[in-house]
Amino acid sequence: MRVLLAPDSFGGSLTAAEAATAIAEGWRRSVPDDTTVLLPLADGGTGFVEVLHTARGGTRHDVEVTGPLGERTTATWLELDGPGDRDQRSTPIGERSSTTSTAYVESASACGLHLVGGRTPATAATATSRGVGELVAAAAAAGPRSIVVGLGGSACTDGGAGMLAALGAVPRDADGAALADGGGPLAAVARLDGLDDVLARLAGVELVVAADVDHVLTGPEGAAAVFGPQKGADEETVAALDTALTTWGAVLGEACGQPDLASRPGAGAAGGLGAAIAAPGARRVPGGELVRDIAGLDEAIGRAHLVVTGEGALDGQSLHGKLVSVVAARAREHGVPCIALAGQVHLGGNQALEAGLEGTYSVAADAGSVEAALAEPAARLADLAAGVAQHWGARPPGDGASGAARRQG
Repeated sequence: MRVLLAPDSFGGSLTAAEAATAIAEGWRRSVPDDTTVLLPLADGGTGFVEVLHTARGGTRHDVEVTGPLGERTTATWLELDGPGDRDQRSTPIGERSSTTSTAYVESASACGLHLVGGRTPATAATATSRGVGELVAAAAAAGPRSIVVGLGGSACTDGGAGMLAALGAVPRDADGAALADGGGPLAAVARLDGLDDVLARLAGVELVVAADVDHVLTGPEGAAAVFGPQKGADEETVAALDTALTTWGAVLGEACGQPDLASRPGAGAAGGLGAAIAAPGARRVPGGELVRDIAGLDEAIGRAHLVVTGEGALDGQSLHGKLVSVVAARAREHGVPCIALAGQVHLGGNQALEAGLEGTYSVAADAGSVEAALAEPAARLADLAAGVAQHWGARPPGDGASGAARRQG
C-alpha cells in the first residue's frame, strides 16, 4: 500500500519535515511493506520556506533581521526562478538578482513564536514584526517579479506596524513622535507617515499574501482575541491589544485609502500582518492552496491509497483554510481516505468527517499527557503512527474495508 504523509508543522515542537519523518518511522515499524511517501507541507506559517525549498529547490537567502523582542536573528527567504530550478545553494543576500524570479518570505522566520521562550503579557504587548519588513526589503532589493509573504505562527500582535516601519512607513502619535515597537503602543497612534515611500520602494513588484487564516483584524474573531492567548496575553492584555488594533486599523485604512481594510478576511493573520501588507496593495491567496500547487499535492494524492496529514492542534481553526482542511478536501475529491495525527485533537467525530477526515488521533492522548508528548515530540509521534498503522496499514486497494468503520478517536 502507498501511504502519503503530508503533515504541517506541529507548533513549535516539530517542523513539517520532522513530523513526516517521525510518522514514517513509526509506520514502517508496524507495517514495513507499506510504501511511505513524505510530502511535508505548510500553509504560509512556520516551515513555509523549508517546504517549498524541499519541493522545488531554488536559492535560499539568509538575512540578519530584528527578532520579535528586538534581538538579532537569522531569517530566510527563497528565490525560485521557475519549475526547473533545482539550485540547492544557500547564499548571502545580494549575491545575485533576477527580474523574473519569485521571492517567498516566511514571516515566522523573523517573528515566530518559536523565537520567544517565556511568553508573558509583556512580550505579547511588545513583540514586533519589524524583522518581517527587513526581510521583505532584502527580497525586494534582489529584483524579483513578485514577493509572496507567508503569514502564520507569529509572536506579535502589532498589526504589522513594525513591518511597515522597517519599510519606511512610521506610525506616530498625536505629537508626531514615532511609536515604540509592539501592539501595545498602537493605542496612541494618530497617523502613519511614509506609506508613499513604501509604495515607491516596492514599485514594479507584485505583492502576494499567503495567509493560513481568514480572521479579521479586531473583535471576537480578531487577531488579539483569537491568537493573543497563545502568545502570552492574559485577558486584560487581549482587551488592550484589541483596542489598540482598532485604532491602528482606522489609521492604516485611512492612510492607504482602504477604509474597510480591518474588516477584510485575513486582516488578522499573523497578529495583523495581513492588514499591514494589504495596505501597499498585496493580493491574498490561501497559503495551503498555494503550497498544494507548488508541491504537487494533487498528483501525490492521486498515486496514494491513504493520506496521513497532521498538525500541532486539530481544532475548529483547522477547518478555516488551514493546511489539514486543504489536504483532507483534496483527498476526498480524489476518493482517497485521509486521516490526521495531531498533538492534540479538539474536534468531534462528525466535524472531522465533514471536513474529510476519516480518523483523528492525538499524540497527547496516546502519550498520556500534553507534557509527555512535548517531552519527546518526535518519538511520541512515531509511537502514535505505529499504533495507527496497525489499523490502517497493509490494506490492499479495493479490499472493501471501510475507513470510517476502522476509525479510532
